[in-house]
Amino acid sequence: MRRATARRRPIGVGIVGLGFMGRTHLAAYRTAHAAGFRNRVVAACERDLARLGRRAGRGNLEGSGTAPDLAGVPLHAELEPFLADPALELVSVCTPTDTHVPVALAALAAGKHVLLEKPVALAARDVERLARAARKARRHCLPAMCMRFWPGWAWLAEAIAARRYGKVRSAVFRRLASPPAWSRGFYGDPARSGGALFDLHVHDADFVRHCFGAPSSVVSTGTLDHVTTLYRFARGPAHVVAEGGWDHSPGFPFSMGYTVVFERATAEYALGRAPRLTLVRDGKSEGVPLAPGTGYDGEVRHALAVVAGRARPLVSLAEAVGLVRMLAAEGRSLRTGRAVRL
Repeated sequence: MRRATARRRPIGVGIVGLGFMGRTHLAAYRTAHAAGFRNRVVAACERDLARLGRRAGRGNLEGSGTAPDLAGVPLHAELEPFLADPALELVSVCTPTDTHVPVALAALAAGKHVLLEKPVALAARDVERLARAARKARRHCLPAMCMRFWPGWAWLAEAIAARRYGKVRSAVFRRLASPPAWSRGFYGDPARSGGALFDLHVHDADFVRHCFGAPSSVVSTGTLDHVTTLYRFARGPAHVVAEGGWDHSPGFPFSMGYTVVFERATAEYALGRAPRLTLVRDGKSEGVPLAPGTGYDGEVRHALAVVAGRARPLVSLAEAVGLVRMLAAEGRSLRTGRAVRL
């Protein structure tokens, strides 16, 4: 991850929601500051103040589940006084999915930039509403699609775009877990979370669109909690598949990975293996060195660079609209057993 250049004053950051993901953002901002992406956490907002003394449930990917260190950070139980802080410039929204849009709308109306956790919303019309509000406010509202910044996945996107090993013939993505043991009332209600389709599989669905563009149709099988989708393209690889599910037995370790077949090489990523990323070509297998850090570090540093005017957004709400529509099409394919055109 490239080191940022100096800024006269650090960007004032606030975090809404201090569960597992909020604590992960908090740690990422502090790590970013130490790396030269100057920022200062100036406020936090959490309605359930009792949870701050508890460990957050451990998420699927690397992050911070420990109680947050908020020494010197004003803590608010309500959104209005939090957003009234004049030092606040960038707000990380780390609340449940069904609150994303109202919280982000309030932040934009208060003149703040927003980094919004995935999925932005479960309905495309809500994402479109948010996009209109961001344009009106002349503020950035960035979907936090962390896999675009994850070491190994960012490498893959660049290799595909540059055709470093020729065209892609096949791409298979996997993301599997046991049911979330934290916030069960939220994750167990698909009307709020969208099930694994929207909350887990969303990562690979976004990455497919990021690398290959919008598919012409999707064919999905399984359930909301364990889905496999075949993506068909008018121009693109003939075999692109993503599997995502959190219906494994409790204790099953989280896994994510991919196998991508190029014309002149095969790349494979497997979480928990050393090396995580291997490349097979000319009859030989080699490990690919990866940058340190996580996609959370990458998305936070990118957001800080965008707000500071040093980078253009790599993720947009327009893309999020297309992603939500595609996930909705996958849901229809699950229900009907048929291909759905986009």
